[in-house]
Amino acid sequence: MTRTPLIAGNWKMHKTAAEAVALARAVAEEANRRPDREVMIAPPATALFPVAEAVRGTRLILAGQNVAWEEKGAFTGEISPLMLADCGCAMAIVGHSERRHIFGEDDAMINRRLKGAMNHGLVPILCVGETIEEREDGRTAEVVEAQVRAGLADVNPESGRELVVAYEPVWAIGTGRTATSGQAQEAHAHIRAVLAQMFEKDIAAEIRILYGGSVKPGNAAELMAQADVDGALVGGASLDAQSFAGIINF
Repeated sequence: MTRTPLIAGNWKMHKTAAEAVALARAVAEEANRRPDREVMIAPPATALFPVAEAVRGTRLILAGQNVAWEEKGAFTGEISPLMLADCGCAMAIVGHSERRHIFGEDDAMINRRLKGAMNHGLVPILCVGETIEEREDGRTAEVVEAQVRAGLADVNPESGRELVVAYEPVWAIGTGRTATSGQAQEAHAHIRAVLAQMFEKDIAAEIRILYGGSVKPGNAAELMAQADVDGALVGGASLDAQSFAGIINF
């Protein structure tokens, strides 16, 4: 089946509000030129409101870089799904390797965040991926499958249509190293097979699986040509309008 490609930019802890608005406007122009694909950006939380205003009426999708599982409460530093929706977000990233490895978020917490997003109408992007040690030990499939199963535990099968998975090998994030197109396809095909076991085959066939890890204009087309690679989750290259445009127009 045909899945609409999704090109997603994760800006991480970069850009003031004014800088974010300028970049978002440039990206929105590219998004409007490509009705055959979806384009998403995840600015820092401080920039979400002004960015939403700046790109209102365009095809650009906004996302949170993370999301809490509660609507409100004593959770200092967190941002709830209701708050993200109020800022104009339609999606939220969960389980990014930096959240897992720097901030110690485990699979159980990531699962709560994912369900919190889905319960309030946000489309989650569940990030999974192995470290270099795990890959060298031949454990890529095992690690990725465990993260997918734990992250999506107790998710209603029909709701599976309303999610995105991103395969991000930890060893390729921000390092300049990129999985080969063959390595990416192998991991993506395994993820889709796991999704088919968890949900139904036709549902798994609809779920978009993105590749993340040093995606650049020069390697985007080869990665996107793989059968189970349905887009990209882009870090550093999404911080420059021209570079990100090169990936959007792979």
